Amino acid sequence: MRKLTWVAAAAGVVLLVAGCGSEGGGADKGGSSSGGSSAAGADSAGGSGGSDGERLTGAAVTAELTAAATGAGFAQDASGEQIPAEAKDCMVSWTADAEKAKDPAKSYTDTVATLTKGGWNEERKTEQGGSVIKSLKKSGWQLQASNHSAGPLKLVMFVAVDSSPQCAAALAAANKATPSS
Repeated sequence: MRKLTWVAAAAGVVLLVAGCGSEGGGADKGGSSSGGSSAAGADSAGGSGGSDGERLTGAAVTAELTAAATGAGFAQDASGEQIPAEAKDCMVSWTADAEKAKDPAKSYTDTVATLTKGGWNEERKTEQGGSVIKSLKKSGWQLQASNHSAGPLKLVMFVAVDSSPQCAAALAAANKATPSS
């Protein structure tokens, strides 16, 4: 069942990368003031935050997420989603142990702020029912930062996917190889 969850998360992030679910980039509640105009220019040639157009690796994204989240007061939840080996270079999942954080909402906000200072561009923000989901992009990677800690459920999760054609193929192959429960 766990593998099914990561596949669903990957599919959701891939849909965001493809632009599904948003009419023009500025229709989401609380969207950034830059709207969709910067997102279109950032899609090409790694111009959205990688230095000198270099693509980020899964290890680099993991390191950035870990530094930002732990610096903001989160500890990683060891029982969080595990990415299959064949997808590790294309997808990163980092689940915070929101129960241990002093103030999960503040830690989430601080994590996202650190990531944006590090070159991740916030493209979308959606708030509904006490949950906040932000989409960020950097060097061909799409990151979905989710905070569902306002109610009884305490879940803060960061899922990043490399949007390159090679990774789309690798994720599709990993999805086919994952047995359904």
